[in-house]
Amino acid sequence: MAGKAQTAGGTGRETSGSFHVLVALLIAAGVIAVVYLTCNEERQILEEADTSREALWSTGAKTERQKCDLFSGRWVYDNVSYPLYEEKRCTYMSDEQACEKYGRKDLKYQHWRWQPHGCDIPRFNATRLLERLRNKRMVYVGDSLNRGQWYSMVCLVESSIPRHLKSVSHFLNHSLFVFKSYEYNATIEFYWEPMLVESNKDNAYNHSAGNRTVRVHAIENHARHWSDADILIFDSYIWWANLMMKVLWGSFGSADGIYKTVKASRAFEMALNTWSDWLEMHISRSKTRLFFVSSSPTHERAAEWGGADGENCYGETEPITREDYSGRSLAPELMRLVKNAIDKLKTRGVTVQFLNITLLSEYRKDAHPTIYKRQWRALTKDQIANPKSYADCGHWCLPGVPDVWNELLYAYLLRN
Repeated sequence: MAGKAQTAGGTGRETSGSFHVLVALLIAAGVIAVVYLTCNEERQILEEADTSREALWSTGAKTERQKCDLFSGRWVYDNVSYPLYEEKRCTYMSDEQACEKYGRKDLKYQHWRWQPHGCDIPRFNATRLLERLRNKRMVYVGDSLNRGQWYSMVCLVESSIPRHLKSVSHFLNHSLFVFKSYEYNATIEFYWEPMLVESNKDNAYNHSAGNRTVRVHAIENHARHWSDADILIFDSYIWWANLMMKVLWGSFGSADGIYKTVKASRAFEMALNTWSDWLEMHISRSKTRLFFVSSSPTHERAAEWGGADGENCYGETEPITREDYSGRSLAPELMRLVKNAIDKLKTRGVTVQFLNITLLSEYRKDAHPTIYKRQWRALTKDQIANPKSYADCGHWCLPGVPDVWNELLYAYLLRN
């Protein structure tokens, strides 16, 4: 009897153990399913945006036109025609993106060309672009990623202009960067506005990543610096990646201000509504070209592309080649909110071209600065001993991926 009782007890424990294993497996499967759905949901949103944003490109003669999606393709190694400029020869190169200058030895990341399926991106021609910009003002409005795209565009065009016929100036406590071509009377500018509306992060150099507060109904103080532009390129994603955020009704520093903590996605939606209303009321439909750049991905978790757990983009030297790859950089909810805002603007007579750089940039785990950039703070001993701990896997080296973003922008500017 004792033996039977012991056997029964053992069987009970085995059954209980099997049950817990089964529960654990079901939970793990649920997590994997959520991750899979999230990644594919983001891809689906971006692909839908392509078809609804006139991203399909006409190629060939008018009688035999075919449609081509510029944002669907692959990276091709091309060390003959790329890079489009040399890092050391760009007069206005940013130290935050000058990876070669700061010690990066493998320069293969500079030689990749984006090749859409079924068509080619027009070859970038600085003189042709400057002719399009003659007597015009083009402004990138956004965060440090948009600033990186501005640096890219400046490097792309400045080599074709004699030194005495170009300049870069800074205004508004370095919130406004202005590249000017005197011969063409054209400016290419960047304006720091990381959250589209007013926020406590509006100081271009003196801001931290945490404790974000936005005035979701206040855009005038920003918009007056770019409303008269002929071409506007917006971005705003990474600063909304928190779960929760403070919204302020009233002015910063005012005793009468009312603060409320809301979901970041809800705050983003309110900011987009304010941005949309301003565009509808103040932007010239006949004069101004409008673009919104999709989210720039990060590569913080190597396990997502088959690397080791705990690793990131540090040490990566090759792109991802799986065309179905989609990481988990940002919640697709943010992308959907932008798509909805652009769709609503279109019904109100305002066209915003969506530049879908997310999926093509997802493949480029090799193209981030990692440790090869100017470090604004002294590194600790622990950081020096473990470089991946401070590797920048969110911004991009130049020459590099942002040049392709600008090639795509250039293609759209040429089309009309």
